[in-house]
Amino acid sequence: MTRVRYFAAAEEAAGRAEETRDEATLGELRAALTTQYPGLGGILPRCAVLVDGERRDDDAPLAGAQTVDVLPPFAGG
Repeated sequence: MTRVRYFAAAEEAAGRAEETRDEATLGELRAALTTQYPGLGGILPRCAVLVDGERRDDDAPLAGAQTVDVLPPFAGG
């Protein structure tokens, strides 16, 4: 199981700060999240999605991954 943490607008769209998921790849996780949380569909493509602190491709396996962070673009200076 992988802990998925949502930040800022992603947290608002998912309605939670974190949860545990069991999808096999990052691509499967993205697809499941947009199905379960339609509000994420509009922002997820712009989010940085980090697997254990690193950007990964959608075919990256999540077996053994501890954390996936969903970070929307942040404004500021």
